[in-house]
Amino acid sequence: MGRSRPYTTTAPTAASTAAPAPTDWGEAAVWRWQGLVVHWRWVGDRRHPPLLLVHGFAAGSGHWRHNAAELAEAGWCVYALDLVGFGASSQPGSAPGRTLDNRFWARQLQAFLEQVVQAPAVLIGHSLGGLVALSCAVYFPAWVRGVVAAPLPDPALLAAQAGAGREAPCWRRLKRWTVRLLCRLLPLELIVPLLAHSPLLGLGIQSAYLQPVLDDRGLHRLIALPARRPGAARALRAMSVGMALRPHRATAPALLRRLQQPLLLLWGREDRLVPARVAEQCRAIRPELPLVLLEQAGHCPHDEQPGAFHQAVLPWLAALR
Repeated sequence: MGRSRPYTTTAPTAASTAAPAPTDWGEAAVWRWQGLVVHWRWVGDRRHPPLLLVHGFAAGSGHWRHNAAELAEAGWCVYALDLVGFGASSQPGSAPGRTLDNRFWARQLQAFLEQVVQAPAVLIGHSLGGLVALSCAVYFPAWVRGVVAAPLPDPALLAAQAGAGREAPCWRRLKRWTVRLLCRLLPLELIVPLLAHSPLLGLGIQSAYLQPVLDDRGLHRLIALPARRPGAARALRAMSVGMALRPHRATAPALLRRLQQPLLLLWGREDRLVPARVAEQCRAIRPELPLVLLEQAGHCPHDEQPGAFHQAVLPWLAALR
């Protein structure tokens, strides 16, 4: 196939920038999976094709506050869940047979599609959710019709750009020992609640946005409340170890090579956390992937510029239907 060129949305006016919106959209429910509580919500006609929204790191299903209703009006039944460790879902630590990484969350999505949605779906993931959606599509292809990654972060993409290959066994053993030691020594039980109650949390949220969001109380609560729960530090330690020690086959470069379903890459041009040059590394692996760059948007384009986000995503979804 010929190389697909990225295209850019037209610059929105100031009036098109999203105003704060309630994060408690749709109908909410609880689903139990592997002894864990999973919070989820939905909106739309159950007879319409399903669309599953997957949030990013530190967020939850409420982060799709500007998108769910619009996608439902376009003819989709929209679902969203809180990944285990985030939002209102359980916050477990590591346990035998349970490693909190993108493979674990991909199994969570597949089980949700099988037991709750009961049909294959299109997945739209933000940040970490984009990696989880990609993982689900590769590991459980019968349950995923297509993926939108907005954006797709993974340190392995930067390593691939730098020409680094797979890690040698001795280096991997050293890395495993170092990561586990650091995660044990870090007093996360003190650090996480302190950050969750301090102004630093607001500054951290702002770093993901181009437009000012310090006064967006709904967004602040969406991030702060899960971080203030008793299990937050335990879950953060488990996922830090799990994500750092993933095998090469669970990283984005390896998953992109195995992907069979359609994938749309979507990036905020002003993303400071995962710069747009990472998108080009994705396209170095898969040159045919379409890429949309959204103007005046940072790391959360779906929330910061929802109009431009829908303008890019809805035609792509219509083509799948």
